[in-house]
Amino acid sequence: MTCNDCNTPIDPELGYHTTKSLGVALCDRHRRLVEKVIEENNTPKEAIQLFYALKDAGAHPMLEWWDGQKSVDIAISRVKLNIDVETAFHNITHEQAIHDLEEAMHSFKNGFTNIRIPHVAITHYLDDTVKYILGIIQGLKANLKVI
Repeated sequence: MTCNDCNTPIDPELGYHTTKSLGVALCDRHRRLVEKVIEENNTPKEAIQLFYALKDAGAHPMLEWWDGQKSVDIAISRVKLNIDVETAFHNITHEQAIHDLEEAMHSFKNGFTNIRIPHVAITHYLDDTVKYILGIIQGLKANLKVI
């Protein structure tokens, strides 16, 4: 078993532990780094899984990237794509709705596209989720070339 980040061989027990707790097999160094990111940003486990899946697919993601207004779970800076993994689904208040709309406006003004992905899509359909995000990236690349 190897670390999903640096490809160094890791102990199977550590790989099992990190896969169970973080969703990916990581060496001790990268486990500590990811756990620090989770602690500081309240990053969902599914965002970690998606980050490494996108990295494996060659998308060059960044984890917990500051967009000038807030930290986004994953960013693909080459095409100005911000991805937030939604874990809490509840009835949205009118205050939250207008706040979300304001955040979207600031992102669009700065040329960014924001998408929100329910954590269950990653949990149950990780490969499809990655495939669709790669399709979005291709579409954004094509639009950037046109402009």
